[in-house]
Amino acid sequence: MKYRKDKNGNELSVLGFGCMRFKKKMGRIQMEDAERQIMKAYNSGVNYFDTAFIYPGSESAIGEIFEKNNIRDKVYIATKLPPQLMRSIDILDKLFNEQLKRLRTDHVDFYLMHMMADIKVWERLKSMGIEKWIEEKKASGAIRNIGFSYHGKSEMFCRIIDAYDWDMCLIQYNYYDEHTQAGRKGLYHAHEKGIPVMIMEPLRGGRLVNNLPAEAKDIFAKHPVQHTPAQWAFRWLYNQPEISVVLSGMNSDEMVEDNIRTASETEIGELTQNDEEMLRKVVGAINSKMKVGCTGCVYCMPCPKNVNISGIFSAYNRRYSDNSFKGFRDYVKCTTGKGNAPASACIGCGKCETHCPQSIDIRKELENAKNEFEGAAYKTVSSIVSVFKK
Repeated sequence: MKYRKDKNGNELSVLGFGCMRFKKKMGRIQMEDAERQIMKAYNSGVNYFDTAFIYPGSESAIGEIFEKNNIRDKVYIATKLPPQLMRSIDILDKLFNEQLKRLRTDHVDFYLMHMMADIKVWERLKSMGIEKWIEEKKASGAIRNIGFSYHGKSEMFCRIIDAYDWDMCLIQYNYYDEHTQAGRKGLYHAHEKGIPVMIMEPLRGGRLVNNLPAEAKDIFAKHPVQHTPAQWAFRWLYNQPEISVVLSGMNSDEMVEDNIRTASETEIGELTQNDEEMLRKVVGAINSKMKVGCTGCVYCMPCPKNVNISGIFSAYNRRYSDNSFKGFRDYVKCTTGKGNAPASACIGCGKCETHCPQSIDIRKELENAKNEFEGAAYKTVSSIVSVFKK
C-alpha cells in the first residue's frame, strides 16, 4: 500500500474504504461480510475509513468492527455532519455525541460538513457559532481535522475553500467528471492552498465499469496497455500528486483485493499521453449513450411513494448503452420487487431533487423513463409478478 501525507503529517493510505455501500439484507448490513472486507483492507494497509451520519447503519457497523478487532487507534475515521439537520449548536452537540456513541470512540479523525454545495450553507453554520464549536472540539481532541464534502460547480467550491482554514475536503472526481463538479480547477485550487483532497465516486457509482457501451469496451480492448475499466479509473486518479486519498465503496472480497493491488502498484505520473487520450475517447463513447447522469448514491431516497429512482435510471441508461431488452428486464426487476414502485408512481413532489448531488431533473427523467418502459408489455409482466407476490 502506498501512502500520502496530509497537511498535519498524517500518513494516509491512497486507497480509502468508503462505508456507504455495504451489502444489506432486509435493510440490515451483512456484518460478517463487512467485517471480513474491512479487515482484509486493514491488513493490506488501508487506514482511512469514510462514513456519515446519514448512511444507514454504517457508523455503528464500523464502530463495532473496529472495537471487536481492537484497531480503532490504528485507523483514521472520517464521518460527516448533515447541515440540513442543523437548527442550533445544541442540536449539533447531540448529533456529534450520537456519532461518537455509534463509532464507539472518543474522537473523530476527520469531521466533514456534508454536501456543502453553496457558500450560504457555511455562512448559515457560521451564524450559529460553528467556528467556535469546531475550535472547542479541536482543542479537546474530540475532532482532529475539519473538512467538508462537496457536490456543485468549481467556482462555488473555490469560494468555500477560501472561506475557512480547512484541513481537508472531499470531492466527486474521476476521468468522466474531470471538468464538472469541483473538477480539476477545484482540485488544483485546494492543492495550491495546501488542503488535502480526498476523492469520492472514482467509478461514478459504478457507471465507469458496469454497463459500459460496446464502443467504450472496444476502446479499452484495443489499447496497447491492458487494465480493467476499474483499474484504469483508479490509475488515472493515483497518477495525480494533488490527490491524497481515493475512496472506494467496496462490498466484495474481489473488489477489495483488486483495489488494493491497483493502489499498491500505481506510481504518480505513470500514465502517458496515449493513455489519457484513450480515456477521453471512452468519455465520448459513454456520453453518446448516457441518458441520465445518476451515480446511484441514493441521496434522493427515500421516496414517499417508494419510487426506485436510482434503479430506474440505471435501467434507463442500460437501455441505450447495452440493449433495449436488458434495460427493460432491469426496469421490471427494480420496480416490481417488494417496496419498490415504478416511475409512474411519482407524484412530482420534488423532494428528491433537493438532495440530488448531480442536480438531475429527476421528475422530468422519471417521466421519460415511464414513457420508455411502461407500455403494454410492462403492464402485462408487472401484473403477472403482482400475482406471485401475493
